[in-house]
Amino acid sequence: MKIKRLLFILANASLCLSAYSQYPRAANPVIYADVPDMSIVRVDTTYYMSSTTMHMSPGVPVMKSTDLVNWELVSYACDTLASMDELNLINGKNIYGRGSWASCLRYHKGMFYVSTFSQTPNKTFIYSTKDIEKGPWTRIDFAPAHHDHTIFFDDDGKVYMITGAGNLTIFELKDDLSDVKPGTERILIGNASAPAGDNIMLKAEGSQLFKVKGKYYLFNIVWPQGGMRTVLVHRADNITGPWEGRIALQDKGVAQGGLIDMPDGNWYAYLFRDNGAVGRIPYFAPVKWENGWPVLGENGSVPDRLDLPANKSLIPGIVHSDEFDRKKGEPALPLVWQWNHNPDNTLWSVTGRKGFLRLKTGRIDTSFLLARNSLTQRTIGPVCTGTISLDVSKMKDGDVAGLALLQKNYGLAGVKINGKRRSIVMINASTGSAEETATIPLDQTSIFFKAECDFTFKKDTACFFYSLDGYNWKALGTPLKMTYTLPHFMGYRFTLFNYATKNTGGFVDVDYFRITETISGQK
Repeated sequence: MKIKRLLFILANASLCLSAYSQYPRAANPVIYADVPDMSIVRVDTTYYMSSTTMHMSPGVPVMKSTDLVNWELVSYACDTLASMDELNLINGKNIYGRGSWASCLRYHKGMFYVSTFSQTPNKTFIYSTKDIEKGPWTRIDFAPAHHDHTIFFDDDGKVYMITGAGNLTIFELKDDLSDVKPGTERILIGNASAPAGDNIMLKAEGSQLFKVKGKYYLFNIVWPQGGMRTVLVHRADNITGPWEGRIALQDKGVAQGGLIDMPDGNWYAYLFRDNGAVGRIPYFAPVKWENGWPVLGENGSVPDRLDLPANKSLIPGIVHSDEFDRKKGEPALPLVWQWNHNPDNTLWSVTGRKGFLRLKTGRIDTSFLLARNSLTQRTIGPVCTGTISLDVSKMKDGDVAGLALLQKNYGLAGVKINGKRRSIVMINASTGSAEETATIPLDQTSIFFKAECDFTFKKDTACFFYSLDGYNWKALGTPLKMTYTLPHFMGYRFTLFNYATKNTGGFVDVDYFRITETISGQK
């Protein structure tokens, strides 16, 4: 074990619990991180959840829990959706804000199914496996992309898919799930938004279908003009209808999700909330059944506390520090890491130098957002800090490398090479345009950077720092006003990057990435 790593662990041992873990029971949000579009199943006493990570690779993450509160990443359904310019971040094309969208997770006769869709290749994808944690996964894809769909395995052996927005469509899938069964497509519910009124900004979408005691329940999200994101539920005695609908929850903008039951007979609704720059974060609401309807929340509200076990730290289940030490047989990268778009696997390694992540340059780029092989993981709330140690001795003229917070309005702290001169720089794109707000000469080949994020009450501010020795820190540049933008459609992410603007072939070695749930001055 590295000496620095040991000191880091000892110094932060008392800080490994989340800000709200002092309470004896669970608190909302259950996960204070970007985990939107959840779909959850229970197998015996274990819960599995799929989510959305858009333009990240690998994609369609799967998480595991034994209590509905504390989750850990266990797998991804796919390494890449496809190999095309947009997904590979080449030839000026990208999938920011697109990629894989809302997934549906189902368990049927010993098999797990995770489906998703993507507008870029215009396809619907269905991944299946008997072992959701270890795989392997089998892939089926067919055109077109069926928006926000839900798969449903009915008791009569038929497999249905419901899709669309506003007017919801249903059709059967072929027995092998390889495509739509011809002649089965029809409108399931016309104007599914109707229970929320006539003036609708976001029509009913995000379908998830469940069957409870012989009745069918279809969950959707809708957004009335001038109102908030709202949960709708339709029910029917037969999947063909007729359907009747009602507003199931209208509180805090918490919406889109579905139902999950516990072994003890209790029910919960899993939903998410737009929460500023940290992203779309999961909330749970207790469910009671009244007159055959699921009643969400407590007196119409999403409670702050839940009758579930206490929240533990999101470290190491959702995010994790990495010393880049690898034992024989371990994966090159832990599951918490995802690449921004499909990576070029010839240009990175954890074997080029023992105990380091090496990021090489292989092409010329003009900006951070176009740089390939940027390695990311989530930021978490209410506050967090990411720190790296970087060896820049092999950078070339024009190279830029360091630590960033990735979104359209990004910020970064890095080293920039101009001729033979090294400079520490901070680039702030809070306004949507990148501005170099600090330039400091660097006379050594090692450097430390950290980024502190404050999402408390949607403050959404980040500050960058640098150090020449890893102990004494100085503020760098200007505070980054973090903004959740639709062109990227994702919460901010810590990002390790290296790109070339003049010459290829340079590289940097990252000694470690460390994340804590604290910021400067917080105990």
